[in-house]
Amino acid sequence: MSEPPRRLVVGVGNPDRGDDGVGRLVARLLRGRLPADVRIEEQAGGAAELVDLLQQADCVILVDAAVSGAPPGTIRRLDCRAGDVVPESGGASSHGFGVAQAVALAAALSCMPRVCVAYVIEGGSFAVGGAMSGEVVSAAQEAARLIVTELTAA
Repeated sequence: MSEPPRRLVVGVGNPDRGDDGVGRLVARLLRGRLPADVRIEEQAGGAAELVDLLQQADCVILVDAAVSGAPPGTIRRLDCRAGDVVPESGGASSHGFGVAQAVALAAALSCMPRVCVAYVIEGGSFAVGGAMSGEVVSAAQEAARLIVTELTAA
């Protein structure tokens, strides 16, 4: 049996709901730009699947859309291990729970990775079938750059 990856990036979201797809866009932008020991996953955002992924690596970076009232495209880097609260995603998860709940559940179960960071990008439009806004696409490119810098400097 092979050893689990040391580092993992998980892009979360629904690409059919406008800005909610930003996490998955960031994951796609990162392909081919990260060290070989970094696995990249795309997920819809179900808490059970995310908790499972959190247990598979020492360092996890989650990327998701959020709605906090900040301007669309605002990027925040949150340290989940330090207790930074991950805001709710703007998209309606088909699972009913998402990144915020997965992080809280992993913490309660004492199965958080050694490093757990969330990059959240403020969304503005989450309409079914809608396109991602220009501000959020630009923020996705910047978030990908920040993640590359973070994971290549480590």
